[in-house]
Amino acid sequence: MSNLEQKIEKRIQAKGLNAPRLTPDHIDSKIKAVEYILPREVCKRDNGVEVFDAPLSLQTLTFCILTLENGFTVTGESACASPENFDAEMGRKIAYNNAREKIWVLEGYLLKEKLHKAQL
Repeated sequence: MSNLEQKIEKRIQAKGLNAPRLTPDHIDSKIKAVEYILPREVCKRDNGVEVFDAPLSLQTLTFCILTLENGFTVTGESACASPENFDAEMGRKIAYNNAREKIWVLEGYLLKEKLHKAQL
């Protein structure tokens, strides 16, 4: 949970807003697996010898794949403009956060659909 999410959650609780809603913990509970792909770490094998030939533009790219509890996947990515600034740990964090943000949209839709059907 990010600092911003923590601040928002505290404000919501302080105001006593108790209607059905999503929480950061709910979002995190949906994530069952996390995988990363860094093209710079992907290499081809030629007669047992590793050959790396990824273009420079791919060497600053990071993908995150989150598998949700129902098997659905969401992806996030990060890219660094200057190869000299590439930091794998930072790239993973940004890609993870970008993928996680997509869960909010999906879970928000599901909650709204549930609330809508309850009104019928």
